[in-house]
Amino acid sequence: MNNGYFKVREFHNEPSLGYYPAGAAKQELLDTLASMRNGFLDIPLIIGGREIRTGKTKNCIIPHDKDKVIGCYHEAGGDEIQLAIDAANKAKKIWAEMPYDQRMLVFLKAAHLASTTWRARLNAATMLCQSKTFYQADIDSACELIDFYNINCKALCDIYDMQPAPTKDSINKVDYRPLDGFVFAVTPFNFTAIASNLPSAPAIAGNTVVWKPASSAVYSAYMVMKLWQEAGLPDGVINFIPGNARMVSDIVFNSEDLAGVHFTGSTEVFNSFWKKIGDNIGRYKCYPRIVGETGGKNYIMVHPSADADRVVAAIIRGAFEYQGQKCSATSRGYIPQSRWLEIKEKLAGEIATIKMGNAEEPDTFVSAVIDRAAFDKNKRYLEYIKASPDAEIICGGGCDDTKGFFVEPTVVLTSDPAYKTMTEEIFGPIITLYVYEDERYEEMLDVCANASEYGLTGAFHATSREAIDHAEKVLRFSAGNLYINDKSTGSVVNQNPFGGSRASGTNDKAGSFINMLKWVSPLAIKDSYNAAADYRY
Repeated sequence: MNNGYFKVREFHNEPSLGYYPAGAAKQELLDTLASMRNGFLDIPLIIGGREIRTGKTKNCIIPHDKDKVIGCYHEAGGDEIQLAIDAANKAKKIWAEMPYDQRMLVFLKAAHLASTTWRARLNAATMLCQSKTFYQADIDSACELIDFYNINCKALCDIYDMQPAPTKDSINKVDYRPLDGFVFAVTPFNFTAIASNLPSAPAIAGNTVVWKPASSAVYSAYMVMKLWQEAGLPDGVINFIPGNARMVSDIVFNSEDLAGVHFTGSTEVFNSFWKKIGDNIGRYKCYPRIVGETGGKNYIMVHPSADADRVVAAIIRGAFEYQGQKCSATSRGYIPQSRWLEIKEKLAGEIATIKMGNAEEPDTFVSAVIDRAAFDKNKRYLEYIKASPDAEIICGGGCDDTKGFFVEPTVVLTSDPAYKTMTEEIFGPIITLYVYEDERYEEMLDVCANASEYGLTGAFHATSREAIDHAEKVLRFSAGNLYINDKSTGSVVNQNPFGGSRASGTNDKAGSFINMLKWVSPLAIKDSYNAAADYRY
């Protein structure tokens, strides 16, 4: 037995390569892109370490080149879903009792591999599968993915350090056990890092996991699963089961061994999970931990003192990076009348320079939305806006699915602060702005704070420190992440712990000790030296 005390004591964010200018790293990525684009992956389920092919398959396509098939994945049926639960339960004892440093070293090694020999593979898979640009892929499937592994290991070490005080008569200690059962991880299409974090965070803490990846991102999720296997993940710790979401969840939620849910996706689906768990609450061996990050209707609130150039940059980056398909994407804005003409002119001029197209071309800023359903949803909103007397499109407004699922970066101006696209989540490159009279600033600040059921992210722009101080108070419950003089996106691990409340989730802050606390079940132990030998006081 190794009696050395292992602890992750430091954390440093992984720097982005950016791939500018051209160099060896960029050429490696270009070569990997070409190889993956011209290849074909037959993606199995991975249950208890075994590859299982059910024969019921769906294609993996490139959203910006929708007729190009780069693989297929096998869907789990009822038998395979139950097999995954059984495999997680079987692996639980060995994994839970493995020394914590050995568990951590699997994911610390995965972080090292992702930073070196696996970086191009992870980024290329994300670019092809999710239509992310060079920059957007690297900050996701490399930097944030690596950061999550490293920070979660450090956070768990910090939690283990949290021990109670001894007394003269006893030693007191806490054993941070894993949960009593398996964790169900349900992951989104839009971030490979999030898809990677949701199963791995509970696993680092000693839990075993049944993982249902988003159907539109199975290709990149499979790369993550293979990364873990190369890093030494034991069989059955994380079980990879693409499949029909309803079928998977129905079977999982009927299992008495369900101990937790780690989810990112729509509010509607998360609400259905709560209901199913509530309906089945008498079935479980324990009360399942429910952790979720869901939707957002994120804002930019502009004070009359704001810097116009920074406002314009924040709107473009916040609303249009990754086609607006970020939970934190800016999708509503409030602009003072006194600044509107200046901001409008600069905004239109900058949007005119944006290149929309193939994510594999280095100068592309906006590529395709993820799939047909997303394209059709955005198209319906654009048609609604064009027919509406209460709004007009001042930039963009087009969409084209001839080659891929392309929706133009679109700016909508409305005369109604409660307009449909000011209140409903779209998940596309569409932002709606409302111009308010300067004397109504206080009223509009309150409207901004309370116009949405969501509470994920927001941005406030002002050069007046008094205005900033006041806005922080009014907007306090409007977002889980508030950005001052910046865009509403771009949370960085260990710098801006991410998550929101209201209809945006449980605000358990991914990439922090707050989240890691959800995956442990503390056992308090009192070891007495001199316990009472007589019941009398």
